[in-house]
Amino acid sequence: MNVGAGYSAAPVVRELPAVVWTACLDLTIVWRVGFRGWTAEAIDFYDGLEEDNSKTYWQAHKATYEQAVRHPMEELLAELADQCGPGRIFRPNRDVRFSADKSPYKTAIGATLDNGGYIQLSAAGLAAGRGMYTMAADQLQRYREAAAADPSGLDLARTAAGVRGAGIELTAHDRLKTAPKGYPRDHPRLDLLCLKGLVAWKQWPAAAWLATPKPKARVTEFFLQTDPLQDWLTAHVGPSTVVVE
Repeated sequence: MNVGAGYSAAPVVRELPAVVWTACLDLTIVWRVGFRGWTAEAIDFYDGLEEDNSKTYWQAHKATYEQAVRHPMEELLAELADQCGPGRIFRPNRDVRFSADKSPYKTAIGATLDNGGYIQLSAAGLAAGRGMYTMAADQLQRYREAAAADPSGLDLARTAAGVRGAGIELTAHDRLKTAPKGYPRDHPRLDLLCLKGLVAWKQWPAAAWLATPKPKARVTEFFLQTDPLQDWLTAHVGPSTVVVE
């Protein structure tokens, strides 16, 4: 998929540094360049990587990754830091030691935020997530207990309905086909009890809007809409207390 034709023909200059100094008479003027989106070059980069996931392709296009893909993500994370905490970008190469798929590079750039949240850009477009994708055994036990009980479970059901009502998907990495052991099959919140995690997920297709500041507005709105879900998980599930030896 090549979406380059869908973008504005106006060039976006990425050669400028983040801070540009210009001397004018006795004054020094500073322009700070903020997040301006991802150009079609970023989408084309991932289109090409999906077709040729090789070290040869990566080395030939590494500068494009740094300039057109990673740098805008760094700008976006910096602007979201006050609201969402510091962000961290995942490394681009895959860990293939225990995978049947030996392709060396990830076909998306992903980043996490300290206050909860995930942002991803790929050839398919922009995506954002919030919640707990996987839960350790102690987290899953606390989640199910809180989801089954009242009033915490009723609060979760209302929160889930609000998230879905905003056009956001609720999902998990896996789910049971029947009720968890110890819970009735006719429980009114069986759909939530069967989940092995709980994540809010939103995907926006690649188009010309990505080359504008709009991605920041959409991600910010998504995080505001999913704050109640993150707050519920923090209050009732929290981090794992299992010590791994």
